[in-house]
Amino acid sequence: MQLVAADVDQLTWRFDPPPTRRDPLIEDADRQENDENSDEGRQRSLGRRPPDAVNDEEFAGPGDETAFRKSGRITSHAVNPRLARLQPYPFERLGALLNGVRPPALSPIRLSIGEPQHPTPEFIRAALVANLDGLSTYPATAGLDQLRETIAAWFRRRFGLPRLDARTQVLPVNGSREALFAFAQAIVARSPAAPIVVCPNPFYQIYEGAALLAGAEPVFLNQTASNGFNLDLDSVADDQWQRTQLMYVCTPGNPTGRVLDLDGWRAIFDRADRHGFVIASDECYSEIYPDEQAAPLGGLEAAHRLGRDDFRNLVVFTSLSKRSNVPGLRSGGVAGDATLLEQFLLYRTYHGCAMNPAVQHASIAAWNDEAHVRDNRVRYRDKFAAVVPILEPAVKAHAPDASFYLWAMVPGGDDERFARELFAATHVTVLPGRYLARDAHGENPGSGYVRIALVPPTADCVEAAGRIMEFCR
Repeated sequence: MQLVAADVDQLTWRFDPPPTRRDPLIEDADRQENDENSDEGRQRSLGRRPPDAVNDEEFAGPGDETAFRKSGRITSHAVNPRLARLQPYPFERLGALLNGVRPPALSPIRLSIGEPQHPTPEFIRAALVANLDGLSTYPATAGLDQLRETIAAWFRRRFGLPRLDARTQVLPVNGSREALFAFAQAIVARSPAAPIVVCPNPFYQIYEGAALLAGAEPVFLNQTASNGFNLDLDSVADDQWQRTQLMYVCTPGNPTGRVLDLDGWRAIFDRADRHGFVIASDECYSEIYPDEQAAPLGGLEAAHRLGRDDFRNLVVFTSLSKRSNVPGLRSGGVAGDATLLEQFLLYRTYHGCAMNPAVQHASIAAWNDEAHVRDNRVRYRDKFAAVVPILEPAVKAHAPDASFYLWAMVPGGDDERFARELFAATHVTVLPGRYLARDAHGENPGSGYVRIALVPPTADCVEAAGRIMEFCR
């Protein structure tokens, strides 16, 4: 389909949209393989695009807008040229890596995508259905007062906060992914000083895309085994910190599972005070942890413990997707600096981010209940207890501080080769670590690792661990 300004002389550009593709977050290289056994079906299930589709990786380099336009996907200068700098999503790269591989006739086990697979609690489903009458009204961007108060009450309970104003310091969002991206668009000022957004490395790719499309340059902090997967703030030069407007933090980390401690937060707050940048803390894995008596420290809690009760220059992002097994609900919350959230709400009013009223009521039900969250943690604890002893001798897979990932070092050090050959031999899918990172400071900190998401049922995780162990012998 094309939009062509044939009848308006003043408008002479046209836009040729790219080929339709599936959402990378739900791309599943295995899901259709049992009933699609033809070559064409197998290639499609592995994420292969039609032969005439453009290969994103050909145009992934900085500033390669000319080649991108010549591809035919964009034929007008009216389109943001920074779109040409967006990298292929990790699961697109995984699909290309596995393209043409014929796995054995074993049941497919997908450990590559962090999509929760535990059942959605029935009471959340019931709350959604019971409030479908809300579809007849336009929702407010700020959300229902009851939802904001519910989210604020959850933050106060969970992180021991004496105060959090539901009216000024909390907003509902359509999942953390949407909000993390939108936040950069609201915060970054395209100043002559070439703004910088600092990101952990490896990282959730939304941070990089958000930075680029906000007009900033991403700068990376490598998290490696040698530094305990901590954020080495001194690896970024002082003149770069001076240009930094936003810093993304992920705790518990994806993919490392590392939880930022109070000293780490203190160092980040000190750096932010010195250089005046904003901190966006992605905490969507905060409710998946091994010890019920040692919940992960969050950004708001750290700020409170360090006497920063105004939460200045800090906004925390959380989500129901992992906590409550509702990734399709697209519901989360943000909390923190009231001045920043006032401006973020203004941006969101124009962006069109209002939450479905039925989803708001289902979210209220989910935030108000902790029993299902504790049950969720028990299931993940059982998986780690069963899987880690099997895998640890083969791939050096240590249990994380929190989250449902294993960040596993592979024998031989070639994560792409390991993932491809593992799939070919066992029909188990894992994600090469280099796809989650960028070359920075002379290395790719994801190279040599694979991310293993323990999201399938326990029996499948144990079966996959056994196959991986046999493969590594």
